[in-house]
Formats: sequence, structure tokens, C-alpha cells
Amino acid sequence: MTITAKPMLTRAVENGVATLALNHPPANTLTLDLLLELEAAFDALAADRAVKAIIVTGSGRFFIAGADIRVLAGIPSSREGTEMALRGQAIFNKIEACPRPVIAAINGVCLGGGLELAICCHIRLAAEGARFGQPEINLGIIPGFGATQRLSRLIGRSKATELILTGDLISAQEAKALGLLSQVVPPEDLLRQAQGLAGKIASKGQLAVRSALRAIHEGTELGLREGLDLEARLFGELCDSEDKKEGTSAFLEKRQPRFQDR
Repeated sequence: MTITAKPMLTRAVENGVATLALNHPPANTLTLDLLLELEAAFDALAADRAVKAIIVTGSGRFFIAGADIRVLAGIPSSREGTEMALRGQAIFNKIEACPRPVIAAINGVCLGGGLELAICCHIRLAAEGARFGQPEINLGIIPGFGATQRLSRLIGRSKATELILTGDLISAQEAKALGLLSQVVPPEDLLRQAQGLAGKIASKGQLAVRSALRAIHEGTELGLREGLDLEARLFGELCDSEDKKEGTSAFLEKRQPRFQDR
């Protein structure tokens, strides 16, 4: 196992699964420095062929409690505000488009930019007791890192609009019922469950995993017909792969496949 420590981000890689732990006490507030560390970590992990899945989690009682309010208060003009939003959006777009599956293991409070980070991940698990919300409206602003667009695509326009316009918080159970989360687990089981899920995905043929991620991600930006065409092309490309031959042979021979990712 290799472990790399940075001031606000800890990275560990084991058995093809990378775990990124946000560590910016006391509340893991989202700052530009933390965003830049996240971007650098994802750039490195996306280029590492040994990494097959990525987990993002928080340290302590918080996933991310939101942006640093002092930084928001100090934005001097609309130009700087727009630049800040575009920078954060670009980093979160990169995470959403990551060719490795990204799992958010939400250990606690997940607000503002923290929720925007979580919803650009591909799969979300949360600990019982976690809280979710977009409270920017209470500061006289709106979300700037993608929530007005991604949240409605995940939970529907009506509920997303309600949460953004009221700033209300919801529980992990409510978030799961809305489709925001795939699992809610006891806090002590969160990381184990996330690692188990990541390990299961890492055991699959990575050509197929990457193709599925591409079809799902790019398909959300296309019409149904174009999305189906993309799916068909990717399916066809996989039919020429050694992994497809191995996977089908293993099934017919009643054994576990040994994928080589080619």
C-alpha cells in the first residue's frame, strides 16, 4: 500500500482502489487550495492504470460543510465571482468525467459545495446521521459549482428547486428516498461498504467499466436517439476485445473470468 499525505488531502491506494480523505478541520470547508489538491489528485489517479476505482470521503464529523464564508464575503466583483464559479465547475466536471468510477462515501454534514462535489461523483453512499443541503440562498447567493444543473437531473426539478430556494437540509434517509444516494449505512460501516463496492467494480473488466461510464455520462448530455447510438457503438467496440471473449468463455465454462483489460 502507498500513502501520500498533503495538507488538506490524504491519498491511499490499495488493491486498485484509491481513497481520498478530505482533511481540512474543523469543518472541511471547501477552499481553492483544497479544490486544486483534488484536481491534482484526480489527474494523477486517472493516469494511473493500477487505479480502478476512487473513493472520496471526509475526516471527522464532516464531509464538507460548505465554502469558507470569509472567502465568499471577500469576493470583490461579479468578474471575480464568475471566475471562481467557472474554476470550481471545471474541476467538478473533470471529476464527473473521470474514466474511473468515483464513489462518494459521505461521512457527515454535506452542504453547499460539498453536496456539489458529492453529486458529481458517480455513486453516493452516506452514513446515518449525515445531512444534505444547498444553503447558499441564505447568504444571498446561489450554488456556483453545478447544483442548479446536476441536482434537478438527479432528484427532479421540483424538489431540487425547493431545496435550492429554501436552503432547507434533509436527512440521509430523505436523500436516499429522493434517489440522491444509493445506500445509507451505519457510520462505522461506511468506509468498509464503500471499499467493498469499489473492490467489486475493480474486479470487472475495465474496458467495459470505462465504456459504461462514458455511455452514462455522455448520454445525459444527448438526446435519447443519440445516446442509444453511442451505447451501440461502445457495445460493438467491446465485442472485439479480449475481455469479451474471456468473459463469455468463463461464463460458459462455469468459472471466474480473468480479465486483462484489453
